[in-house]
Amino acid sequence: MNTLDKHTSKSFDMELEETISLFLKMGNTAVNQVAKAIHALIDADEVLAKEVIKADHDINQMEIDLDELILLLVAKRQPAAVDLRLIMAISKGVVDLERIGDEAVKIAQMAVQVVEEGSSPRGYSEVQHLSNQVRLMTHNAMEAFSHQDVDQAFDVMRNDGVINEEYQSATRSLMTYIMEDSRHVSKVINIMWVLRALERIGDHARNIAELVIYSSSGTDVRHTDFSQVEKTIQEVTEQRAARQALTDSQISESNIDNK
Repeated sequence: MNTLDKHTSKSFDMELEETISLFLKMGNTAVNQVAKAIHALIDADEVLAKEVIKADHDINQMEIDLDELILLLVAKRQPAAVDLRLIMAISKGVVDLERIGDEAVKIAQMAVQVVEEGSSPRGYSEVQHLSNQVRLMTHNAMEAFSHQDVDQAFDVMRNDGVINEEYQSATRSLMTYIMEDSRHVSKVINIMWVLRALERIGDHARNIAELVIYSSSGTDVRHTDFSQVEKTIQEVTEQRAARQALTDSQISESNIDNK
């Protein structure tokens, strides 16, 4: 993982890596929870749905463990600058991951309801399509965090707009269906709630992407237009290139001295 240059304290490095590792594990678990919940809904699999609901405990426990690790890192090590930004980004990102887990539970609960009440006549193709995009978006957000890849993070931010548009389009389509045929109103509305849960997951993925840019640059890009975000990313890229050039120069000089 190339998240940060090594800290002078090996014990700090180990504790920070442990925190990052658990954060990424929590993200992977949350993404898997969403995938299982969608499968449970589409396949009307009550057993799988209840597994998702039960497994939410694991995500909640990881949130608790991460909060404790972060508190200890800040209290014991008193990190500064880049280290502190990364730790604060993880602290904020934990909240988004826990809420993604909550949205997965909501979808799983709808799956149980489908088993009890019967399937909706419409909306499953929209759910499948949107869930594929949202899960990829969340996965990419976690990948961007793992590598502190600001370009990938910016792609996630831009994809959130696509998710929002497709959510609104699917909702309008289902509302039109209800107006034309009111026999299955409650079932279709349940599917609309699932779409809403997926749209919120996309929002949380965007939040994590914004945290990548913050931890890399020190600039808070929330509520910022994309032109300013692009400028921030360009600055990060130039700073990294300058540091790499300096490192390469130092290595070259060292090799010459050793000859």
